Amino acid sequence: MDKQFYIYLMTNKLNTVLYTGVTNDIQRRVFEHREKLVEGFTKKYNITKLVYYEVVEDAQTAIAREKQIKSGSRQKKIALVESMNPAWNDLFDDL
Repeated sequence: MDKQFYIYLMTNKLNTVLYTGVTNDIQRRVFEHREKLVEGFTKKYNITKLVYYEVVEDAQTAIAREKQIKSGSRQKKIALVESMNPAWNDLFDDL
């Protein structure tokens, strides 16, 4: 059975804070962030908007890509979002 993994970026209402994560169920995970079901960074900074995601076929690739994105500058993350979502729309409803 093939599994998919997602690397994603989320932000707050004003697009001032960026969060990078990885999951095998993006709808569930983004819902958890939006509804503040998990303590931590996204709850503290009111991160509710999915603005970027990638799909890969295996966990190792997903984790490596997440680390690559996290180690990049804020400007690189902004460029990544704007390459897929120049208006910074919430992509959750399109999943």
